[in-house]
Amino acid sequence: MAKRTQQQKPSPSILEAAEKVAKANQRPGQTKEQTRLIAQGVRKSIEQYKKQQNAKARELDKALKKARLISTPAIENSNSEDSPKMMVVYKQPTLPWILLALSWIGFLGYWYLSR
Repeated sequence: MAKRTQQQKPSPSILEAAEKVAKANQRPGQTKEQTRLIAQGVRKSIEQYKKQQNAKARELDKALKKARLISTPAIENSNSEDSPKMMVVYKQPTLPWILLALSWIGFLGYWYLSR
């Protein structure tokens, strides 16, 4: 037994947009039936476009989710005990060097004056 696919009714905004496009492109002498058929084609095109965009969005979400799942364990592993430790860089304080320079200047000045 074959399953029947239910087609959803198009939203009013799609119907309105399709009618506007069909009326905007209406040629002189075109019948209402022809205009209705054009509007129906435009409606189907809009629905197909929306389906494609939804499919692309789902695929993108799946890819992003997969990327997050792959990158999360890598971050957790970097914090584990097996990974190399982060290198700590110590900044040398400048005060001892300044005091050393002042003491040498004082020593040389004392030596120069005592001569």
